[in-house]
Amino acid sequence: MSSPTNYYTVRKRRYLREFDLVAKSARAVLDRYFIGEDVNALVADARREFESLIPQLPYIGGKQPFTEFIVFTGMLLAMYRVAKAHGKTAEQTGELVYEIGRAFLKSSPRFLLGLFAPMNFSRRYLNILRQGAAELHQRQHPEGYVYDFIEGDGKTFDYGVDYLECASCKFLAKQGAPELAPYLCPVDILYSEALGWGLMRTQTLAEGAPKCDFRFKKGGPTKVAVSPAMLHVIERSGES
Repeated sequence: MSSPTNYYTVRKRRYLREFDLVAKSARAVLDRYFIGEDVNALVADARREFESLIPQLPYIGGKQPFTEFIVFTGMLLAMYRVAKAHGKTAEQTGELVYEIGRAFLKSSPRFLLGLFAPMNFSRRYLNILRQGAAELHQRQHPEGYVYDFIEGDGKTFDYGVDYLECASCKFLAKQGAPELAPYLCPVDILYSEALGWGLMRTQTLAEGAPKCDFRFKKGGPTKVAVSPAMLHVIERSGES
């Protein structure tokens, strides 16, 4: 049975398998970004770095999907550290992260995407979000997320989440890599488009705003404001 002190370590094999799946789906991307280098060795280095990070991941209650967000952040931090050692900047790694996210979604079976897409709008999921908002405001896990649940207006959005504190931002800051945080946020664009979230967002904590204002409209268009640097990353990766 796991406890806050070993929650992640007892699941290490599972997380390493997830890392391997992501790395496999992104192999073509990595070959393109690290031309002339031993990509197998690079992936192995990133895997070892991620394995060393697993015991350092902050326990935030074991709740999903927030715990998965932290695990994914750990994977990307590991990749960033290896990329940085190979001369890549945070912005270049941001582009790489975006491309990896796109490659992973493309490798996911369509029936799974179709299965998970409606869940974000189910009554059960929304009740979990409402309950979670009240619990997280108690700040039992200081390194975790804190958010407000926003009821939909019946027209422009179905529901919203205002993140007031971000566990990923806190973790990256503690790990000495706060500059990576803004480059993780654009990946939400990919998931919104793939899963029909209809995500609208005007600001993020990672870019210095007081909150991340997520609004969801099932099947609606994705409208996510990004800074010029973020837009540059998206455009360079082949997206407009």
